[in-house]
Amino acid sequence: MKKIFFAILAACLSVSAYAQHAGDNVAVLGWFHVMPQDSSTPLTTTVAPTPINTPLRLPGSFTSAGTGLSTNTANTAGLVFSHYVTDHIAVTTVAGIPPVFKLYGHGTVKPPGPAGALGQQDLGDPQANPIVKSVRQWSPALLFQYYFNAPTAKFRPFLGVGVSYNWFSDVQLSQNFITSTQNNLGAVLAAGAGKPGQTQVSAKASSSWQPVFNAGLAYNITDHWGLVASVTYIPLKTTSSVIVKAADGTELSVSKAELSADPIISFLAVSYKF
Repeated sequence: MKKIFFAILAACLSVSAYAQHAGDNVAVLGWFHVMPQDSSTPLTTTVAPTPINTPLRLPGSFTSAGTGLSTNTANTAGLVFSHYVTDHIAVTTVAGIPPVFKLYGHGTVKPPGPAGALGQQDLGDPQANPIVKSVRQWSPALLFQYYFNAPTAKFRPFLGVGVSYNWFSDVQLSQNFITSTQNNLGAVLAAGAGKPGQTQVSAKASSSWQPVFNAGLAYNITDHWGLVASVTYIPLKTTSSVIVKAADGTELSVSKAELSADPIISFLAVSYKF
């Protein structure tokens, strides 16, 4: 039985694969695992001009030392399409179901002067975290990839470089965080502005173009079917903002931090050539 097994294995390894040639198209469906390597600047809060500044003696802006943001890992399905311009160079588009992330706060937003004694915002409060309970990240990308080895080789390592456009949608704040902000920092700012009623709290994240760096391995099982494994890095940065408005819609403050997500993305997939 051992001889038969090794004979079959040797035969499989010796079969020549009809791999990727110029003009071929390859569709790849698989699973992305997104691992942010995150870091954050402290939150800087910009407050509205007078009358808030006068009675509370607030500066136009202040930075809360020790504050910051972080996020979590995520998984999603991805679709990759490659067109081989030559036997070694492919133009590749990357898309998929936008992964959902959470955003966690750290430290305390505390205004200087009398305002800080009246109200502050504990971003690290476990009852209010995650402060953003869900946000979708969209990162479609275009890459140019170079495939090593002969086009008939079973194993073809590749390197790629490209660009992605990144934006965020469906930002949903934790209700506990909203309530805490309304009862603390929001209430102080509303009182200082002479704006009665409950404040409104919202959040957003900036969009950006970023480079993409990619490396992987394609394994051709048959003329049409194969397996792909890759690792991708995006030096992704976004400015996250928490906005507090008065009941009448007047903007009272904006707290911003630059979050460097810098995700490392692993991808395992099945490919089909046509």
